[in-house]
Amino acid sequence: MPAGRLSCQTSLWEFHTASSLDVVAPRTDPGSDLVVPPGPGLRHGMVIPAGELVERFSRASGPGGQGVNTTDSRVELVFRPAASTAVGALSPAGRDRLLRELADRLVGDQLVLVASEHRSQRQNRVAARTRLVQLLREAAAPPPPPRRATTPTKGSHRRRLQAKHERGQTKATRGRVSPDE
Repeated sequence: MPAGRLSCQTSLWEFHTASSLDVVAPRTDPGSDLVVPPGPGLRHGMVIPAGELVERFSRASGPGGQGVNTTDSRVELVFRPAASTAVGALSPAGRDRLLRELADRLVGDQLVLVASEHRSQRQNRVAARTRLVQLLREAAAPPPPPRRATTPTKGSHRRRLQAKHERGQTKATRGRVSPDE
């Protein structure tokens, strides 16, 4: 039998092989803790408990045929970063940066993400959680280093002036046609 482990979630047993245990993508299973993998600004990653995520469902517009009016496939994922224990576990500088970067997206003190691009509720739940992971990673990332001003090299200066001169020559040949020509 190959190396791996058995897991049970919501009475569905799954066997995970060793290759599927490698961290390739963040865990975004609906109903479970949300795992944000390590990256810039998140040295050890972050685990958001499932209890801190609120999911609301409603009817989505778009494709779905006759079932579009009967299925609550649209997902609203609500997360309160200021009250989160996962955000509170970050360093003070990291927490402040994350909250500052998310400030424009907050409605009150909540971050609301909507997913309705898929026909199934489960796919929309995964899409909303994936979007939250991406948003948190981008917000936690430190700003890029400031650009160092440099002076143009002599060669680039010379090439720029030569190009200007050639362009001027091209335009100088244009002009009004005299009546005697």
